Amino acid sequence: MKHPIIGLALGSGGARGFAHLGVLKVLKEKNIPIDLIAGSSMGALVGSFYASGQRMEDMYKLAFTFKRKYYLDFTVPKMGFIQGRRIKEYIRLFTFGKRIEEFSVPMSIVATDLAAGKKKIFTEGPACEAVRASIAIPGIFVPEKINGRLYIDGGVIDRVPVSVARQMGADIIIAVDCSHIEGEPAIHSIYDVIIQSIDIMQDELVSVSGVSADTDFMIRPDVSKFSSRAFTEIKDIVKAGEEAAEEKIDSILAKIRDWKGS
Repeated sequence: MKHPIIGLALGSGGARGFAHLGVLKVLKEKNIPIDLIAGSSMGALVGSFYASGQRMEDMYKLAFTFKRKYYLDFTVPKMGFIQGRRIKEYIRLFTFGKRIEEFSVPMSIVATDLAAGKKKIFTEGPACEAVRASIAIPGIFVPEKINGRLYIDGGVIDRVPVSVARQMGADIIIAVDCSHIEGEPAIHSIYDVIIQSIDIMQDELVSVSGVSADTDFMIRPDVSKFSSRAFTEIKDIVKAGEEAAEEKIDSILAKIRDWKGS
């Protein structure tokens, strides 16, 4: 019997995006195959590590030891405060220097073409470049230049890339949304202003785009109490991902069991 192609659509979320790890771990433990991944922003980062062949236990170690200093290479503000070379090297190292087309799991990485104002889907080329583009929060990170084009955060145009996973050929899509607007957040810096503004914009975009209706399963880890800007409670964020995935497991397994391929 033909089995369904199962795709993951991993969305943005800043530090909250580490909840993707918990979802991946539970799916793997339950022997749910991951045939393809579409990732945007933090979903691109976590997804690329997994798709490149990193083991779950090693990914957990990387997450729990992650520090802001790994990506803070400040520059004179022109198009962003953070140069992004340090995080790009971090990505290159932990995707084994691979190109996207060399990944063990097929993957699409979503970014935003800044000049054209359009979605760009990377399916080939150096993974570190595409992921660096996908996480380039506008105003914070200097845009990533690839083949003469400037790219910024994929979450600006597609927070949870369900449609991309569908285009890749997924029969069943499991989407993970880790973004939440903070109620009355502490706003003390230009960084806080930019991130909160983007969160508001993305939340409105998702609400009008019908993303939830287009996916088979939408997993929303309860990460609302955590800041998308602080990398200090990663273990709790990952655990929230595990718990949210566990709640959906029976339904996912039933869907796979009952699926009829043509």
